[in-house]
Amino acid sequence: MLKQALKVGLGISIVASSLLAAPEKTKLKIGFIALTDCAPLVIAKEKGFFEEEGLDVHVAKEGGGWPGIQQKVISGEYDFSHALAGMPIAATLGINGDAHLQALLSLDFNGNAITYGNNIISEMEKYGLDKTARPVSADSLKKYIDAKKAAEDNNYQPLNFGMVHPVSTHNYELRYWMAGSGIKPDEDTTIKPFPPPTMPQNLIAGNIEGYCVGEPWNSRIVLKGQGSALVTNYDIWNNNPEKVLQARADFVEKYPETTKAVMRAVIKAQMWLDESWENREEAIKYLAQKNYVKAPKNVLQKSMSGTFLYNKGVDSANPMFNTFANYYASYPFYSHGMWFITQMYRWGQLEKPVDMKATIEKVYRPDLFSDVAKEVGYTLPPSPWKKDGVDEYNKFIDGKVWDPNKAVEYIYDTFAVTNPKVSKEELLKVNNWKVDTKQPSYVCPYGPAGCADPKYVTKK
Repeated sequence: MLKQALKVGLGISIVASSLLAAPEKTKLKIGFIALTDCAPLVIAKEKGFFEEEGLDVHVAKEGGGWPGIQQKVISGEYDFSHALAGMPIAATLGINGDAHLQALLSLDFNGNAITYGNNIISEMEKYGLDKTARPVSADSLKKYIDAKKAAEDNNYQPLNFGMVHPVSTHNYELRYWMAGSGIKPDEDTTIKPFPPPTMPQNLIAGNIEGYCVGEPWNSRIVLKGQGSALVTNYDIWNNNPEKVLQARADFVEKYPETTKAVMRAVIKAQMWLDESWENREEAIKYLAQKNYVKAPKNVLQKSMSGTFLYNKGVDSANPMFNTFANYYASYPFYSHGMWFITQMYRWGQLEKPVDMKATIEKVYRPDLFSDVAKEVGYTLPPSPWKKDGVDEYNKFIDGKVWDPNKAVEYIYDTFAVTNPKVSKEELLKVNNWKVDTKQPSYVCPYGPAGCADPKYVTKK
């Protein structure tokens, strides 16, 4: 049971809870990958939030990486899962499985980094890399690639890098960062998927020069002295969406009260995670257990405790590296989901024109979230559509602006490096719509954890 003080803070009472409809299905299995951003699911289990909703939940660690998660959600072995923000979109479009999946809520903002091994860092330093600068661009990598091409001529061997899945934020972030310096990811490099926990061993073995992954698999390499984290995805895109809670659309339709009960439990866990840094320390103890992330506490603390380890021995303040509830981090913005569709076009993953607005409105569920949010006292933004790249805590590393009303132009006209398989004209024909965007203010209603500055905290 929640402490009475937390019940009051969330606007939930025993009487109000008793008025909610009972879940149709109570015994559930939820899959997750061993990453720190599985924390909302772990906390919902360990702190009794699932149980409070009348649910018997098995939170299952998936050993088959993100493809394993997706396969088991589609087959029905998992009722819900921890998922990459782009996965339910891709599956619904038929490029990552073939099933109508939905993103019920956002599990977190930020949480990734691009980490390179010592060998390539030494080469990049010859071309001007300062690994202590923030944020670091890929300019020195571009210069190294150009020199390597000149030396190898027709025998040029592309550099190998790792990410976790083709439709992952990690893949798009790594490409965005490289392309901003003129690198052509599909020509100058080879980018391969690996399960997150295997990234460090693949770098050490020399299979890849570097990778983009979530924590704690960046800190692992840095603490071993085998490399440095050059840039986080917060540096690339402030407060970007990372993971979502996903389920099959037919499951959501068949079990609406079960779905809402799971969502309430997870949102309460997210608010608990951002309520205090003391709560984060408690969460670290759970995450360290072998049935969850199975990583040393000191490694997990490098990101979950308001710092981030770019270079060994130097903890840098980064309170927003993991944000779970503050600044609307739980809310599934349509505009966030649509950004992933633009990247699927930018990098040639989609081969037919689709109505991006209609697609994202089938997959992301801010409508359902809004109903549940009122039941747990979660603050809603003014609109599910917003621009990104325009506010103090909402910026891209290259200064670009993401406006969903200019989605097609964003793909073809905003960037020098693209590799689409659908023409701009074809895509414009099926995307003749407008949405009303409204910008949310930066707010931290739930506590200081995951918040840019204590001055934004409104929770008393």
